[in-house]
Amino acid sequence: MDPDPKKSKVLTSNLPNSNGSSHPHSPFPDEVLEKVLSLIDSHKDRNSVSLVCKDWYNAERWTRSNLFIGNCYSVSPEIVARRFTKIKSVTLKGKPRFSDFNMLPRDWGANVHSWMVTFAKAYPFLEELRLKRMRVSDQSMELLAKSFPHFRALSLSSCDGFTDDGLKAITTHCGNLTELDIQDSVTADIGGGWLSCFPENFSSLEILNFSSLSSEVSFEALERLVSRCRSLRVLKVNDIITLDQLQRLLVHAPLLTELGTGSFLQELTPRQYEDIESAFGNCKNLRVLSGLWDATSFYIPVLYGACSGLTFLNMSDTVLQSGELAKLLAHCPNLRRLWVTDSVGDKGLEAVGSSCPLLEELRVFPADPYDLDHRHGVTELGFLAVSRGCRKLRYVLYFCRRMTNAAVVTIVQNCPDFTHFRLCIMNPRQPDYLTNEPMDEAFGAVAKTCTKLQRLSVSGLLTDTTFEYIGKYAKNLETLSVAFAGSSDRGMQCVLEGCPKLRKLEIRDCPFGNAALLSGLKKYEMMRSLWMSACNLTMKGCRLLAREMPRLNVEVIKDEGSDEIQADKVYVYRSVAGPRQDAPPIVLTL
Repeated sequence: MDPDPKKSKVLTSNLPNSNGSSHPHSPFPDEVLEKVLSLIDSHKDRNSVSLVCKDWYNAERWTRSNLFIGNCYSVSPEIVARRFTKIKSVTLKGKPRFSDFNMLPRDWGANVHSWMVTFAKAYPFLEELRLKRMRVSDQSMELLAKSFPHFRALSLSSCDGFTDDGLKAITTHCGNLTELDIQDSVTADIGGGWLSCFPENFSSLEILNFSSLSSEVSFEALERLVSRCRSLRVLKVNDIITLDQLQRLLVHAPLLTELGTGSFLQELTPRQYEDIESAFGNCKNLRVLSGLWDATSFYIPVLYGACSGLTFLNMSDTVLQSGELAKLLAHCPNLRRLWVTDSVGDKGLEAVGSSCPLLEELRVFPADPYDLDHRHGVTELGFLAVSRGCRKLRYVLYFCRRMTNAAVVTIVQNCPDFTHFRLCIMNPRQPDYLTNEPMDEAFGAVAKTCTKLQRLSVSGLLTDTTFEYIGKYAKNLETLSVAFAGSSDRGMQCVLEGCPKLRKLEIRDCPFGNAALLSGLKKYEMMRSLWMSACNLTMKGCRLLAREMPRLNVEVIKDEGSDEIQADKVYVYRSVAGPRQDAPPIVLTL
């Protein structure tokens, strides 16, 4: 959006000229403006600053060293390189979030290679690259490893396409590496040889995370690496590493603040048990603990000595019972974040409410999402217990099989400062199980009470009334996820008309059609993306949107066997680069 011309004129009258000289009434030269702007870290604030006037635009582009791109197709690598000349750190996101649910074809796109080729030419001083949901080939990894002599940090979150060879290139050639973070990037083609390729004199690593890789690694090579890297702060290993091996690693890593353990599925001798208990007790700096695969009540006590300083406990890979969780939480007085599975039950969540008064984030995942007997899991009672004891709660992701309007109303009254409220009632279109009414009043209460709400996921039996509430009250909402909800096009229209800060809208299996889609004509250019699947959209409606909004990319992903009328999956996003050139045949760009 262009800045207001009158406002720009006023501001530029007090700013330096673009040739470096100052305006007559300028209180400071270009160098001062650039120095001030260089202190702004937020990419949102920087984007706003660049819109003020031409001088601020230029100063912002000259001083930016960190780049965040939320959609790799919103801009081209060439446009980025022309605008910014001093980039040292890049965060780049690719596929939409629904790729996590296998709703995109494998060859959909988001290949990082063209970006790497441009970066190698434009930014030889690049130090950090953080990728999410990107396809990363071994060729790209090798180009990365050999093009940036000062490269320090690589993070691959939910990425695919690389093999053992790509990781070997990184560990062999990146001699200044301080961070290698492979998170949720599952691929079957990764062996364990990459870990042995670090040079024997390599010692700079501070962050190492390979918890999502399923292959065996050379423990001897890992132990040597950990013993050399005396500044190692984060270590997250996979479930191949045993408790006995973990104990040996902890001896070499006294400064750890984050630990992702291996598997607890091991029979220990009394001496081994004492050793691992002692090793955890010596982790005085530990703040984050995760992993804990196959942990049982027999082994949980070895953790107690490391719990007093924990602020984040991630037990999402552990099927823990309520009694075990209660005993563990008694040793964790400083927890701010907690992730568990619903195996802890309502009793376990009661322990959360009584033991974690400082808690700000809670995520409860389903231990078995395909359990149709409903004999296990959590209900509204557990959520209520947490809300009574954890009044600082800001973020919740809660998977359950039943909920009531009254419970949600009470929960948000207890915790009105929610910024993220993601309630997933796992049975689609499930009503309030006590009154059999829609869950409209529950989410209406969230929208009304939680004025700081930024992200909302709705579920259960919902009519258009829910979306009327959201449009009327959720004025700070940025991301909305909707599934199996709504009565008519009116629901989606209310959201698009009423939420001024909306940036991402994700919809699946809803009765919204062309009228709902086209009601956002004035909105979509201000948003990052819109995803709609299994709705009532047609190709005609999507073509009309593309014709009316030429600066948007409107992509239709056709399902196998679908007809020529329906639009099965629609992905809409703004772009200054035009239609992408790498879309597979199954993706139609309108």
